[in-house]
Amino acid sequence: MQGKQAHDPILLEKMNTTSSWRCICVPGPLIVGAGPSGLATAACLKQKGVPSVVLERSNCIASLWQLKTYDRLRLHLPKQFCQLPLMGFPTDFPTYPTKQQFVAYLEAYARMFDIEPRFNETVSRAEYDATLGFWRVKSVGIKGEGTEYVCRWLVVATGENAEALVPEMEGKGEFGGDIRHTSLYKSGEEFRGKRVLVVGCGNSGMEVCLDLCNHNARPSLVVRDTVHVLPREMLGRSTFGLSMWLLKWLPIRFVDRLLLVLSWLMLGDTARFGLERPRLGPLELKNLSGKTPVLDVGTLANIKSGDIKVCPSIKRLKRFAVEFVNGKTENFDAIILATGYKSNVPSWLKEREMFSEKDGYPRRPFPNGWKGGNGLYAVGFTKRGLLGTSMDAERIAEDIERCWKHEAKHRTAFTRSAVLQQSSP
Repeated sequence: MQGKQAHDPILLEKMNTTSSWRCICVPGPLIVGAGPSGLATAACLKQKGVPSVVLERSNCIASLWQLKTYDRLRLHLPKQFCQLPLMGFPTDFPTYPTKQQFVAYLEAYARMFDIEPRFNETVSRAEYDATLGFWRVKSVGIKGEGTEYVCRWLVVATGENAEALVPEMEGKGEFGGDIRHTSLYKSGEEFRGKRVLVVGCGNSGMEVCLDLCNHNARPSLVVRDTVHVLPREMLGRSTFGLSMWLLKWLPIRFVDRLLLVLSWLMLGDTARFGLERPRLGPLELKNLSGKTPVLDVGTLANIKSGDIKVCPSIKRLKRFAVEFVNGKTENFDAIILATGYKSNVPSWLKEREMFSEKDGYPRRPFPNGWKGGNGLYAVGFTKRGLLGTSMDAERIAEDIERCWKHEAKHRTAFTRSAVLQQSSP
């Protein structure tokens, strides 16, 4: 690459057109995102002797966990299913680590593998330059300074939760009360005594409702679609762990039936409380659509007792009130949007083959979505949580290691040839 910079007229011309940008040549892969996905990939590469550069738009690692999650959050799955490659959780951590414990684990992970991301660098554009045979990645710093990275391999680790997904609602400007996404929600303390409508019945929506109840707020829950609610634990084991064990011996549909029977015995008929189940079983639905079942941590008991009211979809907002599709109108002081997140890849990656422009996910489904063309990779887009992230990171590191060693052999051979020519009379 240094030779290209010195002697390639095409490269010189392109560099001159962006003279206001500082140019950095990256010998190894460039990783965009310093969340669990980016850290796992950098660690796996480091273990194989491949250096990498990690860019992060925020001022810390795992910014979603540190800056955009509520205080009571815990891992929804047991820690053994959430650990990153090459380093497990501390033995004294509980089965379901807290948000603070998980962040501490990630910080220790970064220290162990000497991962030092370049913080406050937002990637504005990444494009493969076929003339050069390299990726050109432009980032903008906190003061507006521009940097262009030129690299052989590009790893997209911005993940499924890059941007808050905020739905359009008629009458939003008329409401007058607090409307915020869960990324801005910390605790139910500030809503004490208030009527709060939570929109979205996934794990976050259910847990925010429970948190509001615990702080003496009056929450209602908008259920817009069918949902599987399962106990977090069954038969003395985590529901997820039990499912994974059963799938070793039984077909997925049989395991789904067993999970639903046990759920009915433990939780009762959730449809009686406005929580209709999908036609497909929880595991089959997860495989086909990526939709995760809700693992109940106490919310359902509050729904049964009437402390949390279940509501249908919203038709429109009014002044401190909400009109629902069933024609009823109720008063609320605040609205919390537990409507999830979305990928932001199409906004900065100028590539159409590997990633869908519609949703920002790899076009090829799991487990084949981790690798694209021209040295492009994706990690953390499996819709299978941290377990899927670890699988992607290990595959990517192995693939890049092969290329790295192959190119290293050519570099060594070239160097030896040059030395011999210089030493010959």
